Amino acid sequence: MKIKNLYSDKPVISLEIFPPKPEMPVDTIYDTIHELADLKPDFISVTYGAGGSDAGHTVEIADLIQNKYGIDALAHLTCINSTSDQIDKVLYKLREANVENVLALRGDKPHGISDIDLENSPYTYATDLIEHIKEFGEFSIGAACYPEYHPEAENKVADLKNLKTKVDSGADFLITQLFLDNNDFYKFKENLDLMDLDIPISVGIMPVINKRQTERITQLCGAKIPDKFKRILDKYGDNPRALEDAGIAYATNQIIDLLSWGVDGIHLYTMNKPHVARKIVESISSIV
Repeated sequence: MKIKNLYSDKPVISLEIFPPKPEMPVDTIYDTIHELADLKPDFISVTYGAGGSDAGHTVEIADLIQNKYGIDALAHLTCINSTSDQIDKVLYKLREANVENVLALRGDKPHGISDIDLENSPYTYATDLIEHIKEFGEFSIGAACYPEYHPEAENKVADLKNLKTKVDSGADFLITQLFLDNNDFYKFKENLDLMDLDIPISVGIMPVINKRQTERITQLCGAKIPDKFKRILDKYGDNPRALEDAGIAYATNQIIDLLSWGVDGIHLYTMNKPHVARKIVESISSIV
């Protein structure tokens, strides 16, 4: 099913995983997929690779999720430094695997590549990829949004205008970057309402269970760490078990508050930790 058709009166609950590194066998993630599939999410997304890496096992894993487990798969697709033939090759593979959903992203600049190398690329922004997929046809297209605005954007207004361009170009639904303060999302949503931008939004939540990883990811995506969470990191950062418990509790409380506010969906960044996802999903099962 196309993900755009999943949104209704009931919030959509989805999970995100990332493939093993290209040099690693794909079956290293099979157990993770099996455990997450048992949670019966509405869809599972598969990243394209962080830091500008290539597709790796994304298509193969999306195929497995879609056809072995019968769960709608959302394949991430990045376009930076790609040719139209490369993009079409991935889209044809996804279509052959009955994967109907793509998250269209610009992607991180590959390590060691300069801005000059990208000047003649047909895909400078995610909007360019969205337009291409829309013309290719047959896919439900998701796009990313940033409640605290994209770290490369000039300001919040410019970022909101860029988001509207994505939607106008054919995005069917949005998934937010992670944030740790729900007020940032509520302010963001108010701005979208003022712009009459009516589109389903799944709210991205990452349970923080590793101090160093948290600091790296929040720096990469531009998300701030609120004082409330800084205290948790300071107190439990050197105690992995305690930080995991605190991170799960924090994420669960975030989600409960968001659900009571009436969000369209919750997208849980699992970091390939099924036991963490299970604790959170089971905690909210009675209220979704």
